[in-house]
Amino acid sequence: MLDLVFLAFIGYVLLLGLRRPFLWVLLYVYIDILAPQRIGYSIIASLPVSLIAFAAAFGGWIALDRKDGARFTMRQALMGLLLVYCWWTTGRADFPVDAATKWDWVWKALLFAIFLPLTLTTRARIEGLALVLLLSVATIVIGTGMKTVLGGGGYQNLKFFVNDNSGIYESSTLATVAIGLIPMLWWFVRYGTVFRPHWLVTGFAAALTFACLLVPIGTEARTGLLCIAALGGLMLRYTRQRILFIAGAGALGLAALPFLPQSYYDRMSTLAQPSGDESASTRVAVWQWTLDYVAEKPFGGGFDAYRGNRFAYVMPVKQIDGNTTNVTYQEVVDEGRAYHSSFFEMLGEQGWPGLLIWLALHLTGLWQMERIQRRWKNAENETERWIAPLAAALQMGAIIYLVGATFQGIAYQPVMLMLAGLQIGLHTYCFRIDSARRLLDRSASRRAAIASKMRSAVAA
Repeated sequence: MLDLVFLAFIGYVLLLGLRRPFLWVLLYVYIDILAPQRIGYSIIASLPVSLIAFAAAFGGWIALDRKDGARFTMRQALMGLLLVYCWWTTGRADFPVDAATKWDWVWKALLFAIFLPLTLTTRARIEGLALVLLLSVATIVIGTGMKTVLGGGGYQNLKFFVNDNSGIYESSTLATVAIGLIPMLWWFVRYGTVFRPHWLVTGFAAALTFACLLVPIGTEARTGLLCIAALGGLMLRYTRQRILFIAGAGALGLAALPFLPQSYYDRMSTLAQPSGDESASTRVAVWQWTLDYVAEKPFGGGFDAYRGNRFAYVMPVKQIDGNTTNVTYQEVVDEGRAYHSSFFEMLGEQGWPGLLIWLALHLTGLWQMERIQRRWKNAENETERWIAPLAAALQMGAIIYLVGATFQGIAYQPVMLMLAGLQIGLHTYCFRIDSARRLLDRSASRRAAIASKMRSAVAA
């Protein structure tokens, strides 16, 4: 029955897309995030629904959709350059089979992110993409929050729709994405047109925000706690009553402490003492190995080059005997450890050129969103007041992503590449409005100059 429900919904959207091809773009976003083919049991798992939606999105835009306002930008060129460079490093990878497996989904994520801004030519489309992206993630987040409230959860114990610890269903990745989308959620409360401002919308946003904040607790993802701290710091910029905001956040945090399980405290304590946790201890060792690796191979070793690492580190071992705790230190030899950082993931796999391209892509996005905020923050027209707040929400989401990416390998995370595509679409939309205004201003100035000359001629 679950398979049939998913297939009926997908088929219905495919039919609707014959008149509105942009719906096929949204369908692929939904499928790529939620992965219904991995949730189902039999029929849908055997069908290439992701490939069908992918082909429909591209084919529909080429054959049926209008191209007015579509523009290829510098950031899309950066993603295209990164795509070509990843293809080149995959051909010379240290581990060809593993690299080919990762390349199979990375190229689709990058190509779709390059294509996505070409379809975002109106406010309705920009909002539609943001809404589908948000609600697709919310489907996972709501279930996670409910399980946490009802007593489920724990590190590597909380069960999602898909339990293979990959993609957005990896606990730290979900925590980062959930916290990063909170600013966009509240943008919809004030400026949404699909679901217009209403107390029901506000109530849903409040409940979903609570669920997002529960994700790091239910998954016990340390990265999620850092992302919450980053969100709080970023919100200070847009809060007038900052002292009240800080006091309220502190009070809320203190009120939540008695309800947190002991396992959560134990795991979060490793943020201050990383040497006491095996996962945290290996991060620094892997990062040091990566720096040594690219010193010899500055162009990287291709996808999954970390499989070749081998290093030793010292771990404390506690032995409890009654009321006495003895701590001894022993050397541990480890190998094939993942990077646990998107920065080192890019450095080890794509070398210095790949890391510089990736950094340029995201830092340029932060700069563009800052420029849009400053340019449109005083807009008085109702049709333009939404632009600066959306740019602020996208900027905060990108910064939270970079914070989370510092401690996990999500450099090619499709949701965040879609977020980059949304940023590009908004920037292109604003550029088009400014270009039209400059053209009108030049035309008005030209007409005024001609009228002035005619008046002078008549007077003469």
